[in-house]
Amino acid sequence: MNSKILTQVNDVTWDLPATFKKGMLVPGRIIATKHLLEQMDDHVLDQLANVACLPGIINYAFCMPDGHSGYGFPIGGVAAMNMETGVISPGGIGFDINCGMRLCTTNLKTKEVLPKIRELVDSLFKRVPPGVGGGGLFKPTKNQLLEIIQEGSKWCVENGFAEEQDISATEEEGQIKDATPDTVSEKAIKRGLGQLGTLGSGNHYLEIQTVGTNGILEKKTANALGFEKDTVAIMVHCGSRGFGHQIASDYLEVFSSAMKKYNLHVTDRELACAPFSSKEGQEYFGAMACAANFAFVNRQIILHRIRECFSNVFGKSASELGMELVYDVCHNIAKQEFHEVNGKKTELLVHRKGATRAFGPSRIELDKRFRKTGQPIIIGGSMETGSYLLVGRDGSSQTWASSSHGAGRTMSRSEAKQRISGQELQRTMERNGIYVKTASYSGLAEEAGFAYKNVSEVVNTMAAADVSIPVVSLKPLGNVKG
Repeated sequence: MNSKILTQVNDVTWDLPATFKKGMLVPGRIIATKHLLEQMDDHVLDQLANVACLPGIINYAFCMPDGHSGYGFPIGGVAAMNMETGVISPGGIGFDINCGMRLCTTNLKTKEVLPKIRELVDSLFKRVPPGVGGGGLFKPTKNQLLEIIQEGSKWCVENGFAEEQDISATEEEGQIKDATPDTVSEKAIKRGLGQLGTLGSGNHYLEIQTVGTNGILEKKTANALGFEKDTVAIMVHCGSRGFGHQIASDYLEVFSSAMKKYNLHVTDRELACAPFSSKEGQEYFGAMACAANFAFVNRQIILHRIRECFSNVFGKSASELGMELVYDVCHNIAKQEFHEVNGKKTELLVHRKGATRAFGPSRIELDKRFRKTGQPIIIGGSMETGSYLLVGRDGSSQTWASSSHGAGRTMSRSEAKQRISGQELQRTMERNGIYVKTASYSGLAEEAGFAYKNVSEVVNTMAAADVSIPVVSLKPLGNVKG
């Protein structure tokens, strides 16, 4: 990226002036070290400027340190809109609505898990189907699916897929209450019927991890969240699958007409939008909430299967194995939240595209457990390097309480596949002590570690910006890859 265009605010903050492109209503702001900035593609600046042109945007168009170009918004993009004059844009949310992260602890230690890692991964591969299409073990009826997209994780408690503790450890308690199933197309319903309890493809995964020798980074908070040295945990990354993709596709078409109706103009057609207060805007928001609830339930059913697999392999119940949900957090969503604007508490519509909510301890929306620590933030790295658990700081208010969501790509998927084959990567990972099963060797090659930024640098950048602090680093032992 050409950083000469930017104004450096401090070591980890860079501003894109509102004069960069005609129509910008606010500046752009990138949170990154100079090194991470240089790893971003130039298209990020264009996309950030396009976001800054959207009606009703407040203060800045943000990009997190894992940023790279995406559809409409850059991945890592954050924008808050005025509730009355602002717009809602599927390009600021993503096709995989409520793609997110879920992290579960155990009381197992590495030496207990390593001899059984193949059995565990093989079992998970069967019980949590990865790859393109459906194949979930749970097959709801249409009426059940309509209940699921309305109730979210609450439905899982009532139907034996969740414990009460799981709900309080999920963002929004696993239910976006604005869900309106009648705004969802029959095509989306049909696509969703066979996909609950499945990983999907792309960069989605289910990973067994361990806290390494130096993995406890903030002891008091780590212990409060269930971690100590050598703890084995399980991390899941997936979203709303074809159900959410269809909703995004449906409303992008609706918004193309709506923009003419409301005399809206965007600099990039991928940012098709509608006034949030309009009929079309509200209908999309209701459908998006349905997709978000679908994703919460998808990850909850996956956690249920994980508990079953571990129980079968170790001959103990999930409670005996200490399998507790640490947190489940979204990173592709728009949320109505209160933030301070010009010294006044104001309700805003916050778009997060490949960015994670990062509420600090002062936020009353958090469960009382997390008001002591800050909201847990789950940052996936690459399959080869590891991941992090962080907590939000009150300083995150500067970014609309938003943090990075992962390491962030440095090269395209096609370039990664040109450099290494999936079979070669699988062998390399196994030599390095990571057992991986994949639905697609091509998809595996796309996720090679060298295709991503240094996740530690990304995490430390967010800490330097006082947005979030690292608590635990986790290393992979076994991986189910979509």
